Amino acid sequence: MDKPLISRRLVDSDGSLAEVPNKGPKVGILGSGDFARSLATRLVSSGFSVVVGSRNPKRTAGLFPSAAQVTFQEEAVSSPQVIFIAMFREHYSSLCSLGDQLAGKILVDVSNPTEKEHLQHHQSNAEYLASLFPACTVVKAFNVISAWALQAGPRDGNRQVLICSDQLEAKCTISEMARTMGFTPLDMGSLASAREVEAIPLRLFPSWKVPTLLALGLFVCFYTYNFIRDVLQPYVRKNENKFYKMPLSVVNTTLPCVAYVMLSLVYLPGVLAAALQLKRGTKYQRFPDWLDHWMQHRKQIGLLSFFFAVLHAVYSFCLPLRRSHRYDLVNLAVKQVLANKSRLWVEEEVWRMEIYLSLGVLALGMLSLLAVTSLPSISSSLNWKEFSFVQSTLGFVALMLGTMHTLTYGWTRAFDENYYKFYLPPTFTLTLLLPCVIILAKALFLLPCLSRRLTKIRRGWEKDGAVKFMLPADHTQGEKTSHV
Repeated sequence: MDKPLISRRLVDSDGSLAEVPNKGPKVGILGSGDFARSLATRLVSSGFSVVVGSRNPKRTAGLFPSAAQVTFQEEAVSSPQVIFIAMFREHYSSLCSLGDQLAGKILVDVSNPTEKEHLQHHQSNAEYLASLFPACTVVKAFNVISAWALQAGPRDGNRQVLICSDQLEAKCTISEMARTMGFTPLDMGSLASAREVEAIPLRLFPSWKVPTLLALGLFVCFYTYNFIRDVLQPYVRKNENKFYKMPLSVVNTTLPCVAYVMLSLVYLPGVLAAALQLKRGTKYQRFPDWLDHWMQHRKQIGLLSFFFAVLHAVYSFCLPLRRSHRYDLVNLAVKQVLANKSRLWVEEEVWRMEIYLSLGVLALGMLSLLAVTSLPSISSSLNWKEFSFVQSTLGFVALMLGTMHTLTYGWTRAFDENYYKFYLPPTFTLTLLLPCVIILAKALFLLPCLSRRLTKIRRGWEKDGAVKFMLPADHTQGEKTSHV
């Protein structure tokens, strides 16, 4: 960055190299790059006395806050006990001449490797730094905090500072500094964990990979299926050119299918988990790994379902804007005139469309509520009962509304042989299979014989164990409030 992003009052410097009076604990920074400038700004605003070591202090002094002292590296490491190493791994060796002055001090490594460097080196940057300066205590910290978060403050960025070191006292010192700066320290263990900590900024949405691939796979499958039915079949059987439907119409037919199936996949693992607990008669056995991972990805699957549902709504608004749609209206009007029909009105179709659209809007509204409450800033303001009510109860209501929306869309088409193109059933009949199974399973679990047994299991009862007790009279209340 050419200049820090905060106010000029904190950034302007007169370029003087004279030492400023100490106003707090002195902290050293070796490096004059973007992160070093942001770190110095945050430390100064948190009450620390900052001294920055640079190879060319006259050139870089104007980029740092005026309260920070910018000098040569040899002078910068003389008095501070804690020194931040804000430079790349390949420059660590240039500090070897300062080994005697750095002895006994705490060196905080804030660097991050590139993906290539991470794969190339089996030793983390922090461990490499510790090998160069065995007389120092090396702490890995602040590498997952961006320069923007340092300048704008923890309210506008990630609050957690991951810290690892082999010395407990050094970790406590850096943890206290992080709290003073407004961040939340998180102990990651010994310095051997530094490689794992350094890998965190290299990951691109790790929890979204499987749900995204799943959504894309479903989209490709449903798009191909709809293409065969709506485009290829008319071309082969009737020699009609319907390829213009590919960019908009076929996509719009595919989007609700993906959204509906993805929403069903949010609640299917809960049904499978309940069935496993009923079969085993205990909650103290681990679920299979695939089911455990599936349950951990439910939030991402639900948000992707909401994304496809919103796209479906937007695409639906665009359908009347197509030139082909206008031609269809004109052709319909011409046919009506030629047939001497003064009024074209099908009562059943009118009601079907009204109900179908209303249910779709309600389902999208419910999905919007689920998506909003999944945001950390919103979910943190809800207690567990409120959050569970929104995500479980209202989520199941959204699935029911989506099912009724699909049923009213299909209406009697499932029984009309004209809609079975190439002997393939309409797409909506395929999407109804999974949600109907989930709804049926949920209804079965509401039966007293299954509901009471499942409640007992989730409260600690075991079929073949010694833990046996009587449920309170109002066991449904216990089921709603207990999530052991």
